[in-house]
Amino acid sequence: MKKLLPILTAVLSLAFCISSCSKGGDSNPPKSNTELLTQNSWKFSAASAGGVDVSGSVDPCYKDNVITFNASGGGGNVNEAAIVCAPSTAGNFTWSFQNSETDLNISASLFPGGSGTFDIISLTETTLVIAQDMTIPPFPTTNVRITLVH
Repeated sequence: MKKLLPILTAVLSLAFCISSCSKGGDSNPPKSNTELLTQNSWKFSAASAGGVDVSGSVDPCYKDNVITFNASGGGGNVNEAAIVCAPSTAGNFTWSFQNSETDLNISASLFPGGSGTFDIISLTETTLVIAQDMTIPPFPTTNVRITLVH
């Protein structure tokens, strides 16, 4: 028994050391939706309506807009960049998450025919995919997905 005790102690010590020293722990918790949304400005990447790519139909004045969401105070800004829309969409807005951060509410319409309320399809480090029903005459109301990237 005296010979078994040191071996058992060594095995238990080794097992404890391995489990407490393992690199399996996540030292960087995932970023919150606010952090993901506000870490950099966003630009248009793609759009689809009813599942069909309509990126080529989006007016170039919207494609070069730079959209910035500020972390403090829920404010933001649309910068028109080189091609200015008529009427201009540049200016400040307020934003907030709704419905357990599944909806994004912006006090301004980012695209004609739409509103300021978007369903968040996905939000990652580099991509924001939002959707909403839009009415762009002469077409019926259609669900439009917009992809923005950093």
